Amino acid sequence: MLDSNVETRSQDSSHPTTEGGGSCFLPGWAALRTGPSLAWLRHSRYLPAMLGLGERSWPLVATCSRGLEEVLADELRALGASTVAAGRGMVSFSGGIETVIDANLQLRTAMRVLMSLVRGQVNDRGGLYDLTASVPWEEALSERQSFLVEVAGRARAFRDSSFAARVVKDAVVDRLRRVHGARPDVDRDSPDIRLHLHLSDGASTLAVDSSGEPLSQRGYRPRGGPAPLNESLAAGILLLAGYDGSQPLIDPMCGTGTFAVEAALIATRTPPSLLREFAFEHWPGHDRERYQEIIRRIAHARRDAPAPIIAQDRDERAVQATRRNLKAAGMDRWAEVRPGDVRELALPWGEGGMVVMNPPYGKRLGDVKKLGGLYRRIGDALKQRAPGATAWILVGDRELAKQIGLHPARRIPLFNGPIECRLLCFELYEGARD
Repeated sequence: MLDSNVETRSQDSSHPTTEGGGSCFLPGWAALRTGPSLAWLRHSRYLPAMLGLGERSWPLVATCSRGLEEVLADELRALGASTVAAGRGMVSFSGGIETVIDANLQLRTAMRVLMSLVRGQVNDRGGLYDLTASVPWEEALSERQSFLVEVAGRARAFRDSSFAARVVKDAVVDRLRRVHGARPDVDRDSPDIRLHLHLSDGASTLAVDSSGEPLSQRGYRPRGGPAPLNESLAAGILLLAGYDGSQPLIDPMCGTGTFAVEAALIATRTPPSLLREFAFEHWPGHDRERYQEIIRRIAHARRDAPAPIIAQDRDERAVQATRRNLKAAGMDRWAEVRPGDVRELALPWGEGGMVVMNPPYGKRLGDVKKLGGLYRRIGDALKQRAPGATAWILVGDRELAKQIGLHPARRIPLFNGPIECRLLCFELYEGARD
């Protein structure tokens, strides 16, 4: 276990299952009870946002890695979202279809943006079936389209979440068969519509996913490509560190360059998801012309990076991977990539700036002992070669953190996937104190 002497943040987890496969992390939905009230509408035009109809505000949810909730809430407020309320692994808010599009394109720390459809207490199969069947799915899903049901949360009435997924699937299929005389297919890999059921003993919520693939998949990295640190978490770490592009930054253990790419996106004020597609583009009422207008509007805010960004690694394969990823993201102009060991850490600008890194954690028995020397070298390099800088290091093991040999000014709990970590902040001085 990691140390408990940390800045406190809510932590919870649930592991969803899907009807037809797939998975998604959707913790903390009970927080919706303190956010905007969810609509229970039993009439036509139930899904106006999906149809592109009207400008009414809808209850929305953005999910994120645990520990980034307040950062995500700040991002949403900056976008102009209303009724923003942070929960556990999620932030509830409200807005219209333009808010949905803006959130998908511009949020750096979110994993998905969901539109809440209906909420109610379900005590058995019949109750869940009726809740799902009350939605006029024919307004959003034709018999020629595919869908997928993902389930998160827990409820005493549904010990088996895969059973709950099947109940939702059956209700959707039965309603569409009655209306259209045919049923849509379930697609495990790339459904047209992705539904999310969050189970709770209080009230369960059914939502539709507007994002599709997780928003951490920016579109520049090959699908399935290596990413020891997902992009949304890397961006969240930079934002927690107060990075806005105005200060120089170096990652001396850059790996595949995730910090460098995300730093360049932040520094140039480039929306992180301009290169990818979204689930809402498959919605029946998607207005492509309006979507392109929104993209043009937000693209006007871009600028040149005002300060240096440097990515460094001793492994030539990592150096080449970082260069490829920067180029694919259109950010190669704004970051310098060079070979070098962390022991050769150097600040070309002299002093100050930001050092950020995500060293290996040591997941297997024996790895921690082997990595101790690396963490000691990291601490020595910071003390001797980074005068006046602020260093931010994500660590996944308490004993390894001690090997750095510096006293952290801050400890922030974060989760890198299932791994409980601490983001440590070190204020460095000329001849830094132990």
